[in-house]
Amino acid sequence: MTVALSRRASDVRVIGLISLAHGSSHFFHLVLPPMFPWLKDAFALSYAELGLLMSVFFVVSCMAQAASGFLVDRIGARPVLFGGIGLLILAALVYSQSNGYAMLLMGAVIAGCGNGIFHPVDYTLINHKVSPPNLPYAYSMHGVTGYLGWAAAPAFMVAIAQFSDWRIAFLSAALLEACIFGVLWLNRNYLVDNVKERHEDAHASNQASNPGVVQESAFAFLKLTAVWLCWIFFFFSMASTSSLQSFSPSALLKIYELPVNVGNYYLTLLALGSAAGVLVGGYLAAKLHSPERIVSSFLSITIILCLLLATGFISLQAIPIIFCALGFGYGVIAPSRDLLVKLATPKGVAGRVYGIVYSGIDLGAAVGPFIFGFFMDAGLPKALFMGIALFQLMIIPTVFRVRNVGAPLESLAK
Repeated sequence: MTVALSRRASDVRVIGLISLAHGSSHFFHLVLPPMFPWLKDAFALSYAELGLLMSVFFVVSCMAQAASGFLVDRIGARPVLFGGIGLLILAALVYSQSNGYAMLLMGAVIAGCGNGIFHPVDYTLINHKVSPPNLPYAYSMHGVTGYLGWAAAPAFMVAIAQFSDWRIAFLSAALLEACIFGVLWLNRNYLVDNVKERHEDAHASNQASNPGVVQESAFAFLKLTAVWLCWIFFFFSMASTSSLQSFSPSALLKIYELPVNVGNYYLTLLALGSAAGVLVGGYLAAKLHSPERIVSSFLSITIILCLLLATGFISLQAIPIIFCALGFGYGVIAPSRDLLVKLATPKGVAGRVYGIVYSGIDLGAAVGPFIFGFFMDAGLPKALFMGIALFQLMIIPTVFRVRNVGAPLESLAK
């Protein structure tokens, strides 16, 4: 009984620390888009140029994510985590001192490098330091804090920019991230990742499955169909989400004549709805063991909601409700999505698999705003919501294929 309680307490501490780090990463996804109206006026930028900033951020993050997965498997998760947080602090400082578009691009590159480390670090630590029965709940809490980071950023940045200016908002973001760095540093002993033990477990597992067979190369996992199906899932998922986050306030202004600052607060509602949805999604994933049905059902709902927004006929009172419902749907999907990735992950290569799979998030987030920035400049705001619905529709076939080629879900519950 005492051992079980001790293990549970350790799980809770590890999940809390990793989730805090993950929340800070998602916070930095949205420190820039809420400042678009201020930056547009300060430097006379177009929507396409603003969208390109996010594209640069996520392209760099994509490359960093793929590379950091190998680094995590080689030197461990903890040093990579602290390096990434340090880069996010530096990026916010560069944003705050920007004197033109070039410095904003520099900040986006630095922030992308910092952001790219989080998913390989987070999921490696979760999968190796949290007991298997608590994994669905770990994924759920990890997702909740990510959405809370998204929820906090627009409200935090806009409030400070309105009462002071956009430079002070970025400086405040740097200070907040420094505080999070301090908390993690004080609890660094809980974030130790035994790389040697992971490699030995992987070797033993390979020998047990294939006795006498020479161990495959470090890139052998790239041959797995399930890995690339998960990558496609993440690509289209984040292409739609990042486009919504980047341009929905401006699109709502053009379609419904809603002030941009109100649209930014709707992004906070979207993220809060997602946080609530992740809690429900974690429970459903743990109880139903049917991630493909959960994902397809709730994606169908979010597709319908996006198409409703594109009509231009929704009442102003219904728009915040729709954003909450959209967020809730995205949140419910998240734990089941993470279980699908778990299905696709061989033992001992978690960092590499999560690095590659989650690079789909960053590439999707780079492509989405870049494409829809041109639609916004062309005066086609309704295309934003229709395009997002199309991207979400393209996800549904992938989840059933992953389920068919992955390991039995019952093994996750053992």
